[in-house]
Formats: sequence, C-alpha cells, structure tokens
Amino acid sequence: MKTISTRSAATLAAVLAIAMTPAASAAADGPLLPDLRQAPVGCPGGYGGNPARCNDWDVCMVRDASAPNGRCVNGGTVQAVRLRFTTSEDNIGDGPLLLFGQRDSTDRPTMEVRQAFQTGVDGPIPDSFQAAQRPTANSTYYEPAKMHQHWHLMGFEHFELRAPGGGVVAADRKNGFCLGDRYHTADADTLPHAVRNDNTPQGLLGQGLAGNMCSMHNPDALKVVEGISVGRGDDYTYDVDFQWLDITSVPSGTYDVVNTVNADHTLLESNYENNSSSIAISVQWPHGAHTPPTTITQPPRVKLLRSCPGQTHCATPPAP
Repeated sequence: MKTISTRSAATLAAVLAIAMTPAASAAADGPLLPDLRQAPVGCPGGYGGNPARCNDWDVCMVRDASAPNGRCVNGGTVQAVRLRFTTSEDNIGDGPLLLFGQRDSTDRPTMEVRQAFQTGVDGPIPDSFQAAQRPTANSTYYEPAKMHQHWHLMGFEHFELRAPGGGVVAADRKNGFCLGDRYHTADADTLPHAVRNDNTPQGLLGQGLAGNMCSMHNPDALKVVEGISVGRGDDYTYDVDFQWLDITSVPSGTYDVVNTVNADHTLLESNYENNSSSIAISVQWPHGAHTPPTTITQPPRVKLLRSCPGQTHCATPPAP
C-alpha cells in the first residue's frame, strides 16, 4: 500500500459520519455497485500508458527465504529468488466499494465484514456495520508486520505464476490488504460517477478513504472501515512485504503472471469480466540451464514478453 497523508481513526470516523448522512433529495434508484478492475501487472497505480513499458517489477535474490521483505543481494548465500511486482485495483463502477469490519471483543482475532451500498446518485450511504446491507464471507485481521501494523481485508486479491497450459507453478503468500483511495484511475475523468472533492456523500466518503490506514497501530480495534471510491484505486508496490512469487525452483520457460481481484466473487460488483490481468514472461537460468542450479549464485534472466490487461492468459491463448 502506498503511504499517503494519514488521519486519526477519530477524524476518519467523523468524516464518514458526515458523508453517510442521508441527503434530503436522495433518489431511491437502488444500490450503486462498484466495478473492480485489475490494473495491468507491474504498472504503477493510475498508469494509463502502454503496459508493456511498465517496469514496476524486478527479480530479487534473498538470503533468508522466510523474510517477507528480504533485502535483495547480488551474491553470497542465496536461499530464494523472487519475482516482485506492483499490483493495483481500480474501481470504475457506479458506487464506492465500502466495507465495514466488526468484532464483539478483542478475544476474537478477526472481524466479520459487511458490504455497504450507496442508494441513488448523491443518495445515502450506510454508516455502520449494522447498517451495511450485505454480509460477506470476508474477514479482517490485524497484521503486525513492520510495514503494515493495521487491519487487512483477507483474500481481496491473489496472484499466481501459471504454465501456458494453465497449471499453477507458484502461488502468492500475501493474505491481506488495507483498502483506501491511493490514486486516480487513468480514466477517472470519463467515469460519470467518479468521486469529486465536494460535500456530496460520495465526496466526503472519498475524503475519508484518501487517508484511510485501516486502524493503524490499533490491534485492539473493534471496528474498521475499508474501501475504494469510484475513479480511485488501491496499489501495493513491488517493495512491500509478500509482493512476490517464489521462482527459486521454477524451470526455464514461458509463463503467465496472473493477478485477480475478488476471485471468489464474495464482494458484489456490477461486472466480474475485468477482474484479472496478466503478463507473459520468459524465465531463463544462466548458461542455458533448464532447471535451477543446486547452489544459486546468479538469478535467472526474466523478460517481459507482453502485457494482457483484462485477460487470464497472455503467454498463449486459452483452450477453446
């Protein structure tokens, strides 16, 4: 998650309370649904150029395979080789993605999560876990790692290294995300319901989500708010804990790196067709070797072949 301006939990709660006050002229048009779009793999959040030119990724050899964010080294004792890359998710729907987490006491390590929906353009937005309309199978937990120390939404996004035939070669170890408005999407100006910096319910909610740090440094929190406004996105840069796939044992060859947001559809959206993006890469170990050496002193050469936003296959087309 990109660190931007922060505000205290009390300030955020106050902003959200104002944002969620029902408007007198609210239209009862039904819920405004978010639409989560997986941004191009390895591109910075909000990037609108050619995704094949993105370089927010690298190959990192580490000495401690158990370290979630081990320092990259050029030689010596190498325990693991990691392909690191930035992942970003946009909301291009009609309404905000808004999630409330809550637990009854600190004896429970996780919070239940409910999804809330705005009703009508400039209409009311639920202001609490109890008012949120939809239970979900999601949960939040407090991540104590140094780079986080806040409440993470579980299972929001997953990434995998896949063989051209679709088999999973390596899976992510990342387990949670703190959601907030971290950047403007490249097409925000074209979205009719993009959040504005004004005093509408969406605008005030967006002001709160722009500084949302998910009850940071508060492991005893009983409530948390997470979300992404329309025309905004949430990104995790490639130097953050667990933003990698382990390729230590991956043979030379061509592979897909596939990122998918809301893979199990536990969060309600207006469209699930754009929830995945992929890149095709080639992996080549030194000296033309097919398999990694027993003792690794050099990383494999990894080359970006193409980028395929909105697709689950990039190295080869899917089978008919």
